[in-house]
Amino acid sequence: MFKSILVPYDGSPNADKALDQAMELARLTGGSLTILTVYRHHSMLEASLSMVRPTDPGNLDDIMLAHATEVAEYAKKHAIDNGFEDVRAFVKSGPTSRNIVKFAKDHGHDLIVIGSRGMGSMEGYLLGSVSHKVTGLSEVPVLVV
Repeated sequence: MFKSILVPYDGSPNADKALDQAMELARLTGGSLTILTVYRHHSMLEASLSMVRPTDPGNLDDIMLAHATEVAEYAKKHAIDNGFEDVRAFVKSGPTSRNIVKFAKDHGHDLIVIGSRGMGSMEGYLLGSVSHKVTGLSEVPVLVV
């Protein structure tokens, strides 16, 4: 049935539920599990704000990448702790919904399991949630948890 399951993961409670559901489905179908964390590239305004903090001179992209990597590794460890030996975790930067759909297509995933609400910004409330956009853009089935 489902041989390759993609779980977009942002560390939110609904992402945890989606990951648990994906693990259950993977056990039932013998499918593989892949975790994807997507972080947003910061805007020019955010970049300019980071330059006025002399006590915290870190590059926002580097900070966001480090956090996204921690989030993805946490999810991978959770899957391993629950018996999944061959689980992969990836981190991407850019538009979240489009990255998820493109990643699923490029890597041959046949199911996306995603949380219904994540850690999105106010933009998500105005323009629609990531899960809603993924269901509209994806060519493969999407399970919204």
